[in-house]
Amino acid sequence: MTRIGLMSDTHGSIDPKVYEYFKEVDEIWHAGDVGDVVVIDELRKFKPLRGVYGNIDDVKVRLEFPEFLRFKCEDVDILMTHIGGKPGKYSKPAFVELQKGIPKLFICGHSHILLVKQDPRYKMLWMNPGACGFKGFHQVKTLLRFSITKDRIHDLEVIELGHRV
Repeated sequence: MTRIGLMSDTHGSIDPKVYEYFKEVDEIWHAGDVGDVVVIDELRKFKPLRGVYGNIDDVKVRLEFPEFLRFKCEDVDILMTHIGGKPGKYSKPAFVELQKGIPKLFICGHSHILLVKQDPRYKMLWMNPGACGFKGFHQVKTLLRFSITKDRIHDLEVIELGHRV
């Protein structure tokens, strides 16, 4: 079993509560708009980290993270990007990437809206953890935490860190 902490849209800062909620995870995944390479450095000191860059990220972040990240966790194929759209209305780059192979789990950020749903067309789970940074239009900072065991995604938890202010 692998425990995952999923975050997005930190926009240059980490809420200290992240460390409390992610203390028991095995890996942290960041779905873009990191905001500052310092965020990557701090998270890497805490836990193993995977991530993608977002539309606000500078060249330093883009040298650390790709636009699309395909990988396997246990027996689950994963595709992560920042601007992915949503089931039924994927962004053009995400749609092109999906045509190369449908994952079991598709992760994106960007919208600042937490949502998890099944995509019936592609038979994959779609996750957006919302935004956990202090900047943006979201009212509540959010994270996701879940487990992967072999080919099963389970024990999904929505975490609210509090209001953005």
